[in-house]
Amino acid sequence: MSQPNNTFPVLFILVGAVVAVVFVIVVVMAARNAAAAKRQGIDPFTAQADIAARLLKSDLLKPAQSKSERLAEVDALLAAGTISADEHRAARAAILAAE
Repeated sequence: MSQPNNTFPVLFILVGAVVAVVFVIVVVMAARNAAAAKRQGIDPFTAQADIAARLLKSDLLKPAQSKSERLAEVDALLAAGTISADEHRAARAAILAAE
């Protein structure tokens, strides 16, 4: 006669324990993340929308300047004495060469 398989209850308990530990870790991480967001002035429940709104208002998504605007800016820098004539020529050449 073969012995009854007693490994099922042990495996069941082990899997349950692992699931419980993972659940606790996830809850603790979510709580810490929410606390960190609060400290930064971000509402944890609307964090994605807050971050998206800040990004859309930032200079990162501002439309690129046209060549004429960039050339005018370089000319203004030269007129203000911020850059030298050589730097002005190099900057104008780089702007005109860019597509």
